[in-house]
Amino acid sequence: MSRSTDRAARGRLGVTPDAAAWCTIGKVPEPPADIHRTAGAGPLRPAFLRPLGMLGAVLVAPLMPIAMLFSLLASGEEALKRLLSTKEERERARAQDIDMERRDEAIAEQRLDHVFDGDWNAAAGQFLLRWYSHSSHHQRFVALAQGRTLFAAPPKRVSVRREERMRVVAEIPADQASIEDPLPSYDHNRLRIRFVDGSWLALTTEEQRSDLHMYLMRNRRDDAVILR
Repeated sequence: MSRSTDRAARGRLGVTPDAAAWCTIGKVPEPPADIHRTAGAGPLRPAFLRPLGMLGAVLVAPLMPIAMLFSLLASGEEALKRLLSTKEERERARAQDIDMERRDEAIAEQRLDHVFDGDWNAAAGQFLLRWYSHSSHHQRFVALAQGRTLFAAPPKRVSVRREERMRVVAEIPADQASIEDPLPSYDHNRLRIRFVDGSWLALTTEEQRSDLHMYLMRNRRDDAVILR
């Protein structure tokens, strides 16, 4: 977590988090109509970009072909590097490719490519039904602080200054749910909120090995030291 984000978190959340990261969830599947209605029939999608944000997207659009060209050039450069690389470098690259394939397989095995476990009546499903009722922004600043998991976001979707506008929109006590890294052996951007009833919700962090990942890794190592 950068210093600016840390300062914004302290100011907007009212606490200093142990760890935090900006996260998103996948596309929310359509729930049964009666369950959705009982939960308040809230929105199941984030809001569209406001006109100013859309204007920014329109201004950026002409640059996309240039970005794609640079991407192709980068891909070509990478291919050339591999072609000219030494045997040891090719073996390292091959090992990295295999590791990424195994990571993707592990994500599928753990069902982390799904939004939640699928039970709308369980705690995770009920929390998911109200996700965008709390805020129409497409991201959540997920923070661990004082025995709670806090979810902060701007009240409405914005394209800039999200840290300055965010506020706590939901929280879960530690005795009801916890955040876990389901793939500690891999470099990845997935986390899971596990509720006490066994239901879960998958999160995708904005960056690989986010502050939350590193916090969970440190605590796991500390626990291992204590157990020994």
